[in-house]
Amino acid sequence: MTQYLIRRVLQVIPTFIGATLLAFIIIQLTPGDFTDRFALDPNADAEQLQRLRENFGLDDPVLVQYFKWMWGIITAGYLGESFTYRAPVTEIIVPLIINSFTLVLISLILTYLLAIPIGIYQAVNQYRLGDQVWSFFAVVGLAIPNFFFILLLIVGVLYLQAPLREIAQGNAWYRPILDFLSYDLRNGLLFPVGGMRTTEIYDSLSWWQQVGDRLWHLILPTLVITTAGLSSLVRVVRGQVLDFLQSDFVRTARAKGLSERVVVYKHVLRNAISPVISGIGTVLPELVTGAGLVEFVYRWPGITPGFVIAIQQKDLYVVMGLLVLSAILLMIGNLISDVLLALVDPRIRYS
Repeated sequence: MTQYLIRRVLQVIPTFIGATLLAFIIIQLTPGDFTDRFALDPNADAEQLQRLRENFGLDDPVLVQYFKWMWGIITAGYLGESFTYRAPVTEIIVPLIINSFTLVLISLILTYLLAIPIGIYQAVNQYRLGDQVWSFFAVVGLAIPNFFFILLLIVGVLYLQAPLREIAQGNAWYRPILDFLSYDLRNGLLFPVGGMRTTEIYDSLSWWQQVGDRLWHLILPTLVITTAGLSSLVRVVRGQVLDFLQSDFVRTARAKGLSERVVVYKHVLRNAISPVISGIGTVLPELVTGAGLVEFVYRWPGITPGFVIAIQQKDLYVVMGLLVLSAILLMIGNLISDVLLALVDPRIRYS
């Protein structure tokens, strides 16, 4: 195992260099650079623009720019300076990563906690009512795109505004209950419909009220992301468990008098869980790449909006900083999944 880990770590180096070099060249092949938007201004000073290009090294050959940037990473862990904000890239992307990390991590934990027991339940109760109901929801979850699902939820919350206010105002008995279950009963909102916090009052709240406000804003996007991941993972777990329930070792275990619970959770699940573990390789980069279009639609200040803005503004090193973190986490995630597979499945050896 030790030799295998050393080999994998050594393999990461050329892979990392190749991936970042290719990304750097592709970004540089796009026409123009960061200073072009200033050059379109008729009042722009040509000499000042030239000094700006020299300061950022934009006149250097692409390979020279790449190796200067890579040398900064190797010697000081420096990802470069943002052209737009005139600040180190780490100061720009770390808050975005934390925002996306919070959203995606909660969704992933819920996905794995729910997918495994639901998948097992479906397999054990194949073709029964429970299996058919969960299969229906899984198909619906796979069929509806995330950005459309979050739009449906937002429209649903806004549609319920007027009825919710009428119920609260018409019956004093319901009001305390609705006030507890609603985000903003005065405006008739069950949940927030955008953003990461209530900007108008957030700074005046106590720390635990700020935590509660953040949690309210997490509900809708977390529901959307969890539903999408759950739909696909449940089908994987169900299929794997069904395959192993027909295996010879399962019949042998049952013949020995083992309970069905022991057979399923100790013998079948240990073998069926391998594809789920192998998928952990994509979990770490997902924590950085964020929640995609859900962040856009919900106006969540995460990685995806920041990444698109950086591309639009030709902010080269912000884009590369996000790509570097994604590449590193993908490699680490694949290594972790391989090691976990060897620990779970005795048939796999990396000697």
